[in-house]
Amino acid sequence: MAQGKKYLSALEKCGSVEVTHSLKNAVALIKSLETSKFDETMEIHVKTGCDPRHADQIVRSTIILPHGTGKSVIVAVFTDDDDKAADAKKAGADIIGADDLIAEVTKGNIKFDIALATPAYMRSLAKVARVLGPKGLMPSPKAGTVTPNIGKAVEELKKGKIEFKTDKTGIVHSIFGKKSFSAENLEENLSALINAMKEARPSGVKGTYIQKITITSTMAPAVTLNLSEVL
Repeated sequence: MAQGKKYLSALEKCGSVEVTHSLKNAVALIKSLETSKFDETMEIHVKTGCDPRHADQIVRSTIILPHGTGKSVIVAVFTDDDDKAADAKKAGADIIGADDLIAEVTKGNIKFDIALATPAYMRSLAKVARVLGPKGLMPSPKAGTVTPNIGKAVEELKKGKIEFKTDKTGIVHSIFGKKSFSAENLEENLSALINAMKEARPSGVKGTYIQKITITSTMAPAVTLNLSEVL
């Protein structure tokens, strides 16, 4: 596929992905690129030494970014507990329901980005596991999306809580803000996310855990971080 002039110009400015940059310089470089007219999402891609085929080598954790993600998320709460539903509504949940919400999901009406559920309602939610699972929307205790403290969970998601995990190739893909954020806020979000990934090192990983880190924005080329400086 032919690349546009803006991308090629940005690629020339970034240089080879083999050239490494400090965290500060990498953020500044990405922000300086004029690659689109919309507010691009900042992304991080971390190559690990994990083999996700083994349960003790899967990276999966959550973090509330210091300055949020810059993205408004639509949060749905599955519960048949009136008190929990009231807590969810007070905390800012966008969609709250029980069997009525399951019926909508069954019809394919999925109008939310993240789903939460109370532990007591998970048995009922199993009806739509085959619908929500492939979309990455099925609530899970490991991701903190199955919890008795629904109000707190909704508040955290609205503040910018995100989940990160390894894909099938052992790479972690995540976001850490918007290009319009100040350089300082992006640096703080990025540092917090990298530290959280370090702390989430699986017990079964031998040798080098984090092997390569690149950052980019939606329409920009990737820039490689200097691991010795970042870690």
